[in-house]
Amino acid sequence: MSSPALGEFLRTRRARIQPAAVGLSEYGRRRMVGLRREEVAQLAGMSVDYYTRLERGRGAEFPDSVLDSVARALRLDAAERDHFYTLVRPADPDCNYSPTIRPGTRLLLDSISTPTFVLGRYMEVLAWNAMGDKVFGFESIAESERNLARFTVLHPAAGIFYPDWEPVAAETAAYLRRQVTRCPRDRRLTSLIDELTAGNPVFHRIWSIQPPAGNSHGDRLIQHPVVGRIEFGYETLNLPGDQDQLLVVYTVVPGSSASDAVSALCARELVGVH
Repeated sequence: MSSPALGEFLRTRRARIQPAAVGLSEYGRRRMVGLRREEVAQLAGMSVDYYTRLERGRGAEFPDSVLDSVARALRLDAAERDHFYTLVRPADPDCNYSPTIRPGTRLLLDSISTPTFVLGRYMEVLAWNAMGDKVFGFESIAESERNLARFTVLHPAAGIFYPDWEPVAAETAAYLRRQVTRCPRDRRLTSLIDELTAGNPVFHRIWSIQPPAGNSHGDRLIQHPVVGRIEFGYETLNLPGDQDQLLVVYTVVPGSSASDAVSALCARELVGVH
């Protein structure tokens, strides 16, 4: 059990809930916002001591019924619940990391007509299709610099390329935090996070407030240097057999302006955007 990460997560989640919102009366002088430990314990139907042991990462294994009760008491959504369970019962993967793109994955990439790419543990871009290159310019970037986290957080052009930059940065933080939970002893990962938080004070703030577990789908606005504004949807999928690889597929609505922009990109060769 990763005690510091679990404790931080639970404290931030109870801090966002006011007693009145969950039917509790406020009593005494409060020195903190949100719920006290004893109030979470009351809502979850357990002793204060038992909840405190969970928040401090102490004691034996906690059964599913206890975790479910705490998740309900803290009103965790599905993504937060998954993150909570992972913190309590972290996997112990082999931290040796040697990503390999399967031939079948490359065929899948080439069969998709919209921008699609594969991210590794450190948000490095491992593979992409033709449209992924025309939108992001992956081919023009040196392999050592082909990292979506570094681009999003540290590159001066990122705030232009992503007009809604802060939600993108928050999702970056959430992805990296999930990887830290899985591989807390991965020095390369912690070094990357140190680099990002030291290099961008806004990202440091985002990281420090415990971003949620992140979205697996949604909307993504891009300001492309050639065709201008493109409003994509996106879907993210874990590739089977490899927890370290994530397939990211950008989508467009047929007949939309975004679809027209993608068609325009298909018809021309473009230099990289980074």
